[in-house]
Amino acid sequence: MTTQTSAPRIVIVGAGIIGLAHAVAALDAGYRVTVLEQDAAAITASIRNFGHVGTSVQSGELGELAQESLPIWLDLAQRAGVEARRSGTLALARSAAELAVIEEVAAERAPAGARMLTAQAAAEALHLAPGSAAAERVEGALLFPADVTADPRTAVARIAAWVAGHERGEVRFSTAVHAVDTGVVETSRGRIEADHVVVAAGHLVGRLFPELAADGGVRECALQMARVRPPHAMGLGPAVLTGTSMLRYGRFAGPAAEALRAELLSARPEFAEIDANVMFTQQADGTLLVGDSHAAHPSAPPFLDEGWSQILLDEVADVLGAERLEVLERWQGLYATSEQGDLLRATPAPGVNVVTLTTGIGMTVGLALGARTIAAL
Repeated sequence: MTTQTSAPRIVIVGAGIIGLAHAVAALDAGYRVTVLEQDAAAITASIRNFGHVGTSVQSGELGELAQESLPIWLDLAQRAGVEARRSGTLALARSAAELAVIEEVAAERAPAGARMLTAQAAAEALHLAPGSAAAERVEGALLFPADVTADPRTAVARIAAWVAGHERGEVRFSTAVHAVDTGVVETSRGRIEADHVVVAAGHLVGRLFPELAADGGVRECALQMARVRPPHAMGLGPAVLTGTSMLRYGRFAGPAAEALRAELLSARPEFAEIDANVMFTQQADGTLLVGDSHAAHPSAPPFLDEGWSQILLDEVADVLGAERLEVLERWQGLYATSEQGDLLRATPAPGVNVVTLTTGIGMTVGLALGARTIAAL
């Protein structure tokens, strides 16, 4: 029988959602686990997002990972006390072209449980005043009821606390990793020996493996987001996607989406300028997390462009029938991106696995990435 002290040890570099996903899977598989994080808490991609576990809008390998992640999320919400609820996702159509996209999805490739909403039902889901200009603009919506919304500001911290509280787990914050090789990790607090090492450092992977990051075309994607007060009481409804979202997620890809792309980007070139994904999630404190823009850099500058923020805020205000939104906070998101693909997985040395998601859906697919890596050891 394997004991706590004889179980093989996995060291995981990075305490974001993907690093912690590996930690949870490794603990469940019987390993001893040490998670290393350079900061005093996770402060980058894993807390600067919508908290949207958008399982239903992914496709291909990302869709498979998303489907595998969903039950892990629901289980972990119970075990680790993560604030997460089955909110669903509402793909909102406010033009004929957007309506054509969701009708095509509903007819040809909708996941189980998805259903079309009439214009009236969609407006009611957003608590829009009947007869208002905002309600009149709604053409319909496609509701994906299976999806989850989590609180991104507390989720990773609670998972980290669960890992640290496990009899075979520990999390060492404020511990920078200088080098990784077979069986050993060199840190700012000394050397750690390991049977396996997983590097889940996100956009910082190049600090440990610069050639791997360069060959994989890894860059930093900066985005602008805000937390706002809703203009009217909304309860706890679904995550809301708009037409720009239909141009980003694989579930919507098809002839209707291409027609929408041509129409939307011609009529609203500012959306192309900021690579917009106008969407929001509804949080338990009654606020909305609103975003977002995208810009890739070798190293992202920290400066927020107020004009870009206003494009996003004005569009969400228009969706909700408000003149303006009261902004409570603004911030810059940051994650790894690459034009070569959505996943960077490599084994730079025996016993060392690098796992970097190079697209901004770590909350959606990260838990399955961790489970797959650990299962393959």
